[in-house]
Amino acid sequence: MTNTAEFPVPVGDLLGPVIRDLARRSGRDLTRWLDQVHQLGGCREPLRLTGHSTTIDAATGEVLARYSTRAEPHGQLLIRCGNRRASRCPACAEIYRRDTFHLIRSGLLGGDKGVPDSVRTHPRVLATFTAPSFGPVHRGPGKDGKTIVCHPRRTGPSCFTWHKNGDLNIGQPLDPETYDYTGHVLWNAHAGDLWRRFTIYLRRHMAAAAGLTRKEFGNRIRLSFAKVAEYQARGVVHFHAVIRLDGRTSGAPLAAPPAWATVELLSDAIRSAVAAVRIDAPEYGSLAWGRQVDVAPISPGVLNHKTMLTERAVAGYVAKYATKSAETSGTLDRAIKTHEMPRLHKMGIPDHTVRLIRTAWQLGSTRNRPDLAHLRLRDWAHMLGFRGHFSTRSRAYSTTLGALRQARVDYRQRLQIDRGRAFDPDTTLVLAHWKFAGQGYTPGESALAALINGGADDPVPPTSIDALPALADSRTEAAK
Repeated sequence: MTNTAEFPVPVGDLLGPVIRDLARRSGRDLTRWLDQVHQLGGCREPLRLTGHSTTIDAATGEVLARYSTRAEPHGQLLIRCGNRRASRCPACAEIYRRDTFHLIRSGLLGGDKGVPDSVRTHPRVLATFTAPSFGPVHRGPGKDGKTIVCHPRRTGPSCFTWHKNGDLNIGQPLDPETYDYTGHVLWNAHAGDLWRRFTIYLRRHMAAAAGLTRKEFGNRIRLSFAKVAEYQARGVVHFHAVIRLDGRTSGAPLAAPPAWATVELLSDAIRSAVAAVRIDAPEYGSLAWGRQVDVAPISPGVLNHKTMLTERAVAGYVAKYATKSAETSGTLDRAIKTHEMPRLHKMGIPDHTVRLIRTAWQLGSTRNRPDLAHLRLRDWAHMLGFRGHFSTRSRAYSTTLGALRQARVDYRQRLQIDRGRAFDPDTTLVLAHWKFAGQGYTPGESALAALINGGADDPVPPTSIDALPALADSRTEAAK
């Protein structure tokens, strides 16, 4: 199966066989296939399932409906892939980005999704955590978008070019021969552990600053956060995090913190905790955060238009990174196989990224470096060593991505029930058996699906595997 957007032969030559094949099977197959594609809402790599389901009245045991994929085109049901990577599936990635936006926004504004609106008055900051330098790299425009001279040095590696956005040299080392590729890969591999230790140190530093023991602090304050990872142009991850202080009381799970728990206390503790975190890497030395740590308070107070824009902007800023991955550095968005290692350059991967991948591959040799086996660097070489989650949250920050997905499933199921096309899950049981049959379209199907979707960037609500019972009920007639 393939989902490539560039077809090796004329599109017309691909579409004809697909349409003829679907139309030849039965008069309904082509219509049904088009309906499935519409339900996918632009998904590029749908999952293909085979199986069946039976809906039974929970009280009487009466069989209310039966569904089987044998009545579907090619005997398969298509559902969304749900991939968060925009490089793999823009439609599913957009759903993921919107979910992440609402997750982060609800933790800032409250008022819905189980979060009280009082959290708007809690101390909150937007913090960015970066990696240290592993060698000078070509610079792009500054934070204000203005181009700056790259590295105007009198001694050592220098560059007097004004690199604009999109310049492929941005992030590439000035001197690859002296660049610390080993440290770069090991830092990526330990980035998740650096974050974990930071959260531990942050609680300790705040407790010390408040004159409390760790236990006393833990009984009074809960640290809540949501973070996403982003790859810089040089191929190293850094984190953007919304961090909030909540009080702990028996009456309210998200109470206001004590008056002494201020934004200033939180900001100072973040900076001191970042400076204190260290991890020892075998045969390398100490790994730490970079010197650049940005901490910006998020304005609390009365709900007004200006403040809402600030909080929405923070949520949008953080959420936009949730669908990106290491491919922004020129690497692949999938695991690399052994036979591909000699031809990485032929696959269009930049030289700097190739060196990072090869470094990860060498360090991942269990024969030569058994002390690094737990990092699984060969499995994560395409991620330049990083194997952590791109979007994480603490338990009390807000709702979960799973809850948001389930809310969509419940909403669509309720619509089906109201239209008489599905049964109430509270009074029925669904016995089902599904098997994975593959993923993606054939080249012809991909071309036809692209024409149907028209490149729309506003996907319909997703069809997930959780919604299959409702789908089976609504499509019962297809099996008759």
